[in-house]
Amino acid sequence: MLGVRALQEQRRPEQSAAGQSPARFVLGLDVGSSVIRCHVYDHATLIRGSSVQKIENLYPQAGWVEIDPDVLWLQFVTVIKESVKAAGIEMNQIVGLGISTQRATFITWNKKTGNHFHNFISWQDLRAVELIKSWNNSLIMKLFQSSCRVLHFFTRSKRFLAVSLFSFTNQHVSLRLAWILQNLVEVQKAIEEDNCCFGTIDTWLLHKLTKGSVFATDFSNASATGLFDPFKMCWNRLLTSMLSIPLFILPPVRDTSHNFGSVDEELFGVPIPIAALVADQQSAMFGECCFHVGDVKLTMGTGTFLDINTGNSLQHTIGGFYPLIGWKIGQEVVCLAESNAGDTGTIIKWAQELDLFTDAAETEKMAKSLEDSEGVCFVPSFSGLQAPLNDPCACASFMGLKASTNKYHLVRAILESIAFRNKQLYELMQKEIHIPVTKVRADGGVCKNNFVMQMTSDLINVNIERPINLDMSCLGAAFLAGLAVGMCGFYKSENCLESGFLPIAFLFSDHRIIEQVWKTLVFIKLHTHMHITHKILL
Repeated sequence: MLGVRALQEQRRPEQSAAGQSPARFVLGLDVGSSVIRCHVYDHATLIRGSSVQKIENLYPQAGWVEIDPDVLWLQFVTVIKESVKAAGIEMNQIVGLGISTQRATFITWNKKTGNHFHNFISWQDLRAVELIKSWNNSLIMKLFQSSCRVLHFFTRSKRFLAVSLFSFTNQHVSLRLAWILQNLVEVQKAIEEDNCCFGTIDTWLLHKLTKGSVFATDFSNASATGLFDPFKMCWNRLLTSMLSIPLFILPPVRDTSHNFGSVDEELFGVPIPIAALVADQQSAMFGECCFHVGDVKLTMGTGTFLDINTGNSLQHTIGGFYPLIGWKIGQEVVCLAESNAGDTGTIIKWAQELDLFTDAAETEKMAKSLEDSEGVCFVPSFSGLQAPLNDPCACASFMGLKASTNKYHLVRAILESIAFRNKQLYELMQKEIHIPVTKVRADGGVCKNNFVMQMTSDLINVNIERPINLDMSCLGAAFLAGLAVGMCGFYKSENCLESGFLPIAFLFSDHRIIEQVWKTLVFIKLHTHMHITHKILL
């Protein structure tokens, strides 16, 4: 059980220390796509204080998604102060800070002054779509892939197989960063002067917290950029060279649970140890205690992310599962295979803004009040359709509308579309990742919806467990920070779970009929979109 062994080894010292100094706490902080949240955890994993702030995305042009770094920094500092105040404790009682962050959202800044050159470019940003198409269709890319296929044939190296299947996607940092380097003169000049730093949110926060004294990231965040070689566990020199991205702007990569330094005293009055940096999905995996090979996590937040623990084996597939480093703790490295759907919570929020309901909690009751959606289907693709369809330009749409259609039908169709996308990802995982599933655990705000959870369970025919506390990214970051500072007595696994959602057999056939209609309509939409695009190009 990778990762757990180290936790168990350090557990006894913490139990004895807890008796002498019980008032020690760990901060678990998650910078998600929608909110920034901080919890204060005590030795029993109880949340003693919390603070949440909403993250405001900026949309300067169609398809562009950004975050103001100055606003994010103020929110980050505020949630820490407010959560500690809510817990009724002092800052000097915080023995470790663990930071989980949304992945592949990045920024560049001036190495000397610390001033940023642009806003954060979100992982949802589409400005590099044409660049991605150009590269994936280029002769260089085809030669690159073909060469690796030949090398794999002779060497049977998994690394060459993975590279032969590699293609650029919008959610990788790689080509969005290349776009920045091509289009921002200020960044180009800074690179020429060796005065430019690149970082995902974790790296930038670490830089800010330490007043510029520490420049680093961790393996989980690095592996999600598309610039990292998980087989060699270092930045990919060939890929960065192809894209003209200088290696010197990239941060050193450290363990996930690690002493990254301390927060500058001027911020909170005491030097709080920064004890973990971790990407949000990997952090949720750790928080859900998915430590065994075959453990699966289904996160339904802003998007849906399906991850399976693959042990120390990296898995890469044709259909859309990509390898990630889950976490690295000392000599232990845990690998994951992941695929995702880009729009989950975003479609709930969009429907709320259209006044289909006033509170997301109402949607479950609305959907259950109907026997079915009367043939209305929804394609959840504000940011394109990811695996297994892989069309970055697909648009969201309702189909099957009638004069009798009302908002209840629309809401049910939206919730059904989430469950159908979950089923697609799960089926793809079963088809391409040849590892038996040991358990499935869900987290994220949308998994509060019992209709979506039950329908997903029915469709994949598997029991899905849901934790009582859904903020698994915060908990995972706290666990990892606690491990680094020796406070591991609060480590738990099974005690934090609700009862699961068991598949209901007699509903399966009903769902299958609706699912087939949905799949047909998605297929028609995709081919109509491709036909229209082809005509425009002609």
